[in-house]
Amino acid sequence: MSDPQREVRFCASAPVELRAAEGDLINVTGYAAVFGAQTEIGPLDSWGWVELIERGAFAEALTRGDDVTFLINHGGLPLARTSSGTLTLTEDQHGLRVDTALDAADPDVQRILPKMKRGDLSKMSFAFVADKETWDETGARAVRTIQSVRLYDVSIVTDPAYEGTEIGLRSKTAALGLDAEFFRRAMQMRMRLSGLS
Repeated sequence: MSDPQREVRFCASAPVELRAAEGDLINVTGYAAVFGAQTEIGPLDSWGWVELIERGAFAEALTRGDDVTFLINHGGLPLARTSSGTLTLTEDQHGLRVDTALDAADPDVQRILPKMKRGDLSKMSFAFVADKETWDETGARAVRTIQSVRLYDVSIVTDPAYEGTEIGLRSKTAALGLDAEFFRRAMQMRMRLSGLS
């Protein structure tokens, strides 16, 4: 069961890069998040919003040393981990950069490597909890700006999904002073009517 506080977002604009390394290692490089890219969360004509990740949003997590794992679709055994030194995360001008050298002898790596080479697994994603965010409801569309996060994992993903919209909605209702339970039920009803659930 996933942590109800975690949100998951994917990065579609930066493909994963594979390179052979020394010995039995495969270098994987990519971006789990890109700064300033607008992402639409849910239907904008009802409960949805536009989301931006602000430059510097990962700085505290990286300084704090959040123990972040590299996963497949946000689950299973880790392929790499920051605490073991097999996963390196850095924040540059573009976004949250992921660098790791995967063990080619690992059966989990052997299972995904051909799919990554063919481009079947080509997207990255990250799981987080927003520590600091702002909501702007003054325009035609609500805009959420994520300013600081706690990181849980970065993942190579098959189908990018927005699994964590409910916690984002709770955050939105709190920021706007709305009745959270009423808003949640209205959102669920809209999702059913639009065929999203």
